[in-house]
Parts: sequence; structure tokens; C-alpha cells
Amino acid sequence: MLRFAISPTSDLKLDTLRIALYNYIVAKQRGEDFIVRIEDMEKERVIDGMDDEILDLLALFGVQFSQVIHQSQNVRFHSAMALQLVHERKAFSCFCSDNWLENKREEAEQAGRVYSYDDACRNLPVELIIDNTNPFRIRVVRPDADIIIHDKILGDKKFIPNAVDSFVILNQDKTPTYNFSVAIDDMLSDISLIIRSEEFIEETPKQEYIRSALKYKKQVEYAHLPLMNNLDSAPSVKALLKEGFLPNAILNYLVSIGNKVPQEIFTLQEAIGFLDLERVSKTPVNFDINVLKQVNRAHLKALDTKELSRFVGFADAEIGALARIYLDEVTTTKELKAKIASIFAERNIPKAFAKECSILINIITNTPYFEKYDAFKKETLKASGLESERYEIALRLLLTNATEGPDIAEIYQHIKNYIGEIVK
Repeated sequence: MLRFAISPTSDLKLDTLRIALYNYIVAKQRGEDFIVRIEDMEKERVIDGMDDEILDLLALFGVQFSQVIHQSQNVRFHSAMALQLVHERKAFSCFCSDNWLENKREEAEQAGRVYSYDDACRNLPVELIIDNTNPFRIRVVRPDADIIIHDKILGDKKFIPNAVDSFVILNQDKTPTYNFSVAIDDMLSDISLIIRSEEFIEETPKQEYIRSALKYKKQVEYAHLPLMNNLDSAPSVKALLKEGFLPNAILNYLVSIGNKVPQEIFTLQEAIGFLDLERVSKTPVNFDINVLKQVNRAHLKALDTKELSRFVGFADAEIGALARIYLDEVTTTKELKAKIASIFAERNIPKAFAKECSILINIITNTPYFEKYDAFKKETLKASGLESERYEIALRLLLTNATEGPDIAEIYQHIKNYIGEIVK
């Protein structure tokens, strides 16, 4: 079983979608189920409806899940596991106040050392614990040996006991902390491989240690994807879709970045066939919107003309073929739709060509249908009496609403059935 865990506290980001795609692809490769876990414990930060929006976006990218679990449903298990650790003396009550702990952190910072809890409450006599009415947390007893994490991408990583620390597993209000709840949730779901961002690798030994303390026997595998840089100004997934990036193109880019792939342009099904975690870069990768635009253009060019026409507001293969002509000038469906919309928009004719355009409008609206552009041009040029250069500029203005662009003869072949609607 593989999982994608996400907190519904913000729009789906690119690096987060990348994690979801990798987990889904590897689950398909291994023939294992794939689930989505909504980490909704921070109620004050959860955005209403964001969980459904995330699930809809995953479906849009072809990510199919067998089950959706809300982390809040597992709270009773988190509490039971914490109580078990306390009974087995693998966890203890901590009565240290927030001010006391903050002072200890400041002392460590001033001394130039990494802060770790000093275990002040670890060996309190039972009578002091029973009689103590102050608020308390539950901390796990720190490990007494190094923890080795075998990572499929980054290799073996060693963490000393102080890196794990006697960390808090239940807060003063007895809600579970992130690392404790995640460790329990992965146990409950029988997760076999965890693929996530490298930014969480420092949390991994804590979660591994919790499962070990609970005598969980299954060996969980790990793969931490190196970070994506330059994301501070990157649009969210929803924003990219709104701008006219295709889901297949975004998927293609996110899977290929920092990865050795056999082809530049591919689909989800093709990625399932070739993705190899051991071939993923071990170093951070840079998000590049310009590369994504080129990938998007390639996917637009791969669409058939009828499907392409739908992205510009039509259901006509001829308009799709017209749109394809403009794909060397644009990279998104939003830009492409603007190009086609301009052709059908009201003309704002420059004064310098007002006379020529008026003449051509009168001729074209009274000219019979011509299948071929050469015949159309021969008839309208002759009837207009215009000089060739002035004629061609005026004609382009009338047919495309622009003074320059692709070959007008090629454009005519795809708009000839719409001449009456365009030139009026």
C-alpha cells in the first residue's frame, strides 16, 4: 500500500502534486493499492471544501485512489498507542511549562548548540506525577542507538538519538503531534513504501522510531524526492490549469524534472512503464516555467484537431486545424483561445487602411464561395483594383484582425466556411 498525505490548508502546489504522482505511479508498478490521507488535525487552518478540491484535481491528473482517509478519524488509535507507550515506560509525562522550554531553547541557541529536551521529567517519581495538577505533555523516551534510514533515492541516512530527541507525541490538550499521528496512520494503513519530499527526511527517524517502539514488524521503505527550487513565485496547480496548461503537460514536466526519462514527451501510462526511483536525481531541481511552456506546447500539438478546437470554444475540426497553425506562437490554451477569438472579434481598422478594407468588405460579402484561396484572391484582388501590397495588408486585417501572422492562404483554408461571420 502506498499513500499520498496532504493537509487541506492551501491550494495544491506543484511539488505536492509531484509527490502524489510518484506515489501513484509506483503503486501501479508494484500492483499495490493507493490511498489518499487528508491530514485534517489542525482544524483552525483547514479550508472548507479544500479536501474535495484536492481529490478532484488528483482525478483530473488520472490519479485513482482506492480509499480516502481523514486523519481525524484515527484520533482514538493515536491516544491508545500513546497510552500503551506510557504503560510500557517508553513514554513519559512532561510538566515543563512553555516558558521553561522556551528559555532552554534560547540557552541552547546562545551556546551555539542544537536544542534537545533535557529529560527533566523523564524519571519523576510516581507520586509527583499523580499529585501534579499542572498541564502536561506526553514525550517518547529518546532512542539509545542511532537510527538508519535506507532511502531508495538518497541512500542510507544515519540519525543520532539526539536528532530524534524525547519528542512530544501528545500535546497538552492531548491531541497527537504530527510525527506521532503519521507514524500510527501509516501502521494502520499497512503502508509499504513512503515517497515524500526531502524536506521531511529529518522527521522520518522519529516516525520510524515510534513504530519500532510499538513493536511494529513490517519494514517500511522510503524514497525522499529532492526539493524543487524556485517555487516561491510558482503558480499553484489550479492557477496553471486556469492559465491554459494541460494536465498531461504538467504531469509530464513534474515526472521528468530531475529524472532520467527515455523520452521528452509522455503520458501517465507511459510513465508507469519506465519510472525508476533509483534513476531520480539526488540533488535539488529547479522549477522552470519556460520549460513547462514548451512541454505544454508539445502536448497541444499532439491533440487531434477536434479536441484542440474545444479548447478555443468550438467543436469543429477546421477551427482546430486553424488553432494548430498558431501553436508556434503560443504555449497555452488561454493564449491560443485569444488568438482564435480575435479572428471572430469586431474589427478596429486602422485609418490608413479604412478605404481598402471598406472596398474588400463590400466585395467579399457579395463574392461567391471559393474552395481554394488562389481563386478567392484572384477574384477579390481584380474586383478591388487595389495594389497588391495594400490589398494583402487589408485582407489580413479583415481575415485575422492582425497585421501579421501565419500564411494567409493556410488560414483561409480553415475559415472559408466562416467568411460571412468574420467579414461584415
